[in-house]
Amino acid sequence: MQSEADHTRAVFIALLLAGMAYALSQTVVAPALPELEKEFNADAASIAWVLTGYLLAASVATPIIGKLGDLYGRAKVLTLVLLVFALGSAICALAGSLPLLVAGRVVQGVGGGIFPLAFGIIRETFPQDRVATAIGGISATFGVGGGIGLVIAGLIVDALGPSWLFWLGLLALPAAWVIWRDVPRAHTRADTRVDWLGAAILSGALVSLLYGLSQANEWGWGSSGVISLTLVGVLLAVIWVWVELRIDHPLVQIRILRRRPVLMTNINAVLVGFAMFSSFLLIPQLAQTPERLGYGFGATVTGAGAMMLPSTAVMLVAGPWAGRLARHSSRLPLVLGSAVLSFAFFFLAVAHGSIWDVLVGGAFMGLGIGFAFASMANIVVESVPRDEVGVATGINTIMRTLGGALGAQLVATLLTSKTIGSSSIPAEAAYTDAFLAAAIAAAFATVAALSIPRARRAQRQQVAVTA
Repeated sequence: MQSEADHTRAVFIALLLAGMAYALSQTVVAPALPELEKEFNADAASIAWVLTGYLLAASVATPIIGKLGDLYGRAKVLTLVLLVFALGSAICALAGSLPLLVAGRVVQGVGGGIFPLAFGIIRETFPQDRVATAIGGISATFGVGGGIGLVIAGLIVDALGPSWLFWLGLLALPAAWVIWRDVPRAHTRADTRVDWLGAAILSGALVSLLYGLSQANEWGWGSSGVISLTLVGVLLAVIWVWVELRIDHPLVQIRILRRRPVLMTNINAVLVGFAMFSSFLLIPQLAQTPERLGYGFGATVTGAGAMMLPSTAVMLVAGPWAGRLARHSSRLPLVLGSAVLSFAFFFLAVAHGSIWDVLVGGAFMGLGIGFAFASMANIVVESVPRDEVGVATGINTIMRTLGGALGAQLVATLLTSKTIGSSSIPAEAAYTDAFLAAAIAAAFATVAALSIPRARRAQRQQVAVTA
């Protein structure tokens, strides 16, 4: 008979697999976009939908699936999400046309709900003394999986071809089996009701904001399209808040999002997400810059991915370590992580002339991201009632995504603002500017983290809300 410790370990490994499948799928295709462009005879704008479609679908699905898990049982909903995610992965791998590939990526986007559901399962079913460490470990996979995706993409494309990247999503299948078998079923509440109006308005706001950001570099930040989509997104967000404050069964209890620990953590998530996705673009592109230009290392796609290994390896250790620190104070690892991340980018802004500089900077970066992501989820979980965990952590995940989209587009803009002569190759000064922008974002993230009330005060507020 399986002991409680073995049972908890099996569920934790399954949740890790689920989180890794989603995180890998988020970044593994980025280095392969040129190959996919050739394979489907597409242009750059069309192939970008392989990333944009996934991003938009995930942003829409995350809060809705988090709420469905809160209402109908997280184990049941997570099992279904993982099966749909695996189906989307198979569609992508077998796609014979670009529209079918993008459709598969949209189906994969349902995996955005994996993290909020996983956090809720941990809070509900794990021993209390293991909750913080487990949430820290699962949170770390968001960054670790993204880093691993960049590392292995070149290897898989060179050895097997780009379609094999999508089979990685089948990691979701064994995870679904264990979740279905081992996580207790929650009883559905008789008064369950889903706020579909709120879900539709929030989805419209997120799609407008994220699509506008995703097109900013191509259309121009001051273009009418980007400005219009941003304004529509902001207007819909305001309408959504107004609606949520006035209905009986809202998608999100706005008063919970307004609470200082949750609000400051979400602001921190935007800024840390900005910095993390900046690194995903900057380091591989810098590594592939020809050495003859006086900077860069002339690396292949595989070699550039390998330069992300220190960051990824440190993230893997930092997540559980932050979870152990969070047993005493979830705020401490968030402050430390944000500050270390800011230091890492300042370091890279002034020292990126050798491979060792980039590896050392990347290691500090991994420590900062691992600490920050692990503690964000713990702060949110500690600060909201149990039946709001899914949607509250889902909103936090979206904040990372919004920050990541903003970081990716701003970095791309900075890299094209200063080029060598009439070429499209970024000048070294452009990399310095981009590293500094990420460092400043992480510094503001540190300020947001310092603004979070200390644990004792936050716990008193939680008791008041729960009561």
